[in-house]
Amino acid sequence: MEQIEYYISILYRIYSYMIIIYVLMSWLPAVRESFVGELLGKLVEPYLKPFRRLIPPIGGMLDISPIIAYFALGFVAQGLIAVLRFLFGA
Repeated sequence: MEQIEYYISILYRIYSYMIIIYVLMSWLPAVRESFVGELLGKLVEPYLKPFRRLIPPIGGMLDISPIIAYFALGFVAQGLIAVLRFLFGA
C-alpha cells in the first residue's frame, strides 16, 4: 500500500514539475519550439486545455489556468491516496 502511495506522489511531483517548466518555457518562445518544448507540450497541453476553456485569461494576457490545473492535480493525487487508504485500510 505504501508503495502505491509512493508512486502516486512521485508521478504527481514529476507531472507538476512538467507543468511548471512548460509554463516557464512560455516566456522563451525559442525554447518552447525546441524538441523538449514540443514534447512537454504534447504531454501537458491535453491536461491544461480543459482549464483554459473554463478560465479565460485575465486582461486578455495573464493566463492563470496552469495555476488552477496545478492545484487540481494536487487535489486529485491526495484524493487518490485517501481513497486507497479507505479501501485498503492503511
